[in-house]
Amino acid sequence: MPPARRYFGTDGIRGRVGTEPITEEFIRLLGQALARTLAKQDRAPLRVLVGQDTRESGPRLAQAIADGLAAQNCHVELCGVLPTPALSHLTRSQPDMDLGIVISASHNPYHDNGVKLFDADGGKLTEATEAAIESELAQLQSGAAAATPIGTIRADAPERYGKEYMRFCRDTSAAWVELTDWNIVVDCANGAGGELVPRLLEDLGAHVTAVANQPNGRNINADCGATCPEFILRETKKHGADIGLALDGDGDRLLAVDEKGGLADGDDLLYVLAHARQKTDMLFDGGVVGTEMTNLGLEHALRRRGIPFDRATVGDRHVMRLLVQHDWFLGGEPSGHIICRDISPTGDALVTALQVLQALTLLQCSLHELREEIQKFPQAAVNVSCPVDWRPGEAIDTAAASAQTELGDNGRVVVRRSGTEPLLRIMVEARNETQARYYAEQIAGVAQHATQTGIS
Repeated sequence: MPPARRYFGTDGIRGRVGTEPITEEFIRLLGQALARTLAKQDRAPLRVLVGQDTRESGPRLAQAIADGLAAQNCHVELCGVLPTPALSHLTRSQPDMDLGIVISASHNPYHDNGVKLFDADGGKLTEATEAAIESELAQLQSGAAAATPIGTIRADAPERYGKEYMRFCRDTSAAWVELTDWNIVVDCANGAGGELVPRLLEDLGAHVTAVANQPNGRNINADCGATCPEFILRETKKHGADIGLALDGDGDRLLAVDEKGGLADGDDLLYVLAHARQKTDMLFDGGVVGTEMTNLGLEHALRRRGIPFDRATVGDRHVMRLLVQHDWFLGGEPSGHIICRDISPTGDALVTALQVLQALTLLQCSLHELREEIQKFPQAAVNVSCPVDWRPGEAIDTAAASAQTELGDNGRVVVRRSGTEPLLRIMVEARNETQARYYAEQIAGVAQHATQTGIS
């Protein structure tokens, strides 16, 4: 069992701005706690990169965490607005960089914000390290802080970081890939990828129509982006595009729309990449990692191609951990977090987009044709609001187990606490939508009763 953590969820710390833990005072203390937890044995100052997405609260929270780090003798560089995966790349590629920080709440609305952390290798911190950070936080909140030398904060020429990230992404696609025949619509979610993604696709020759690319601090993910696929579906049809691409607010998720107006989620994109990598021997005799939310249809389609498959707990950190365990190179989630481990240790919408376009060019197949090879099982998802510290108990476990028994091998039941919101997420997969909805609502009814009565 990972150590208990109060503030850290599936992907960093997240919450409503102005309420703990997303206050300037707390974020400043978090910066100090990070410095104290990760301090080098030789006491040399930590070097830290801090980026943000386009939320109006981003600049002041980035400054707050920089102030906290500098108060503990860290050298901090403020990078401005950058996609989350850019910080992963820059942290591992910059000489002697120790920590990358992104001020972002990913796909959440603008009134939320959060903190994502990358180690020197560009990967997510371990649960044990997060628990240690929280222990330091508790000491700081009690007033136990020793005086240390003051570090530095710089914010000069942050645009160079964006250019370096674009060079890296461009280098991940094969030299022969040209997009001159592609008409692409990109939904930028009014987020951190709004400037870089369309520009790089245009540099590769594509005709690009960028939509939802006018961030104003409050419109990030608002009726657009990967969490609102209806928007990219409409825009792709409206512009008669060959493909539509939808990012989320911090640029680590990607969904796509095929040439016939069908939505391709992370499962579909994983299949496209696995098929292309198998054809070019780039799976390296390996398999694909999904999660407990991955559709059974993908598992069956991969099996027909002789490609091994395994499931991780939800969260790209857990996907990456299982990839390393198996020594495989491709994994992801239906939400559009895709990891190409031989390229990057985290989900990256721009890298995924380039890899998908390269795969379609190599295979000489349309996205729609490849999606047709996956016979997806209908899924019904229901979210039940629950208190922050509440955990599902015996009644819910019994209801879920009963549904799974009745479904047998023709379906799956997944009940889990959200790592980013105060929700219990219930997903049922079955041979038909009516059956999936019936069991999902049945379990949700038990969960709602449990949360209302306090009996779990």
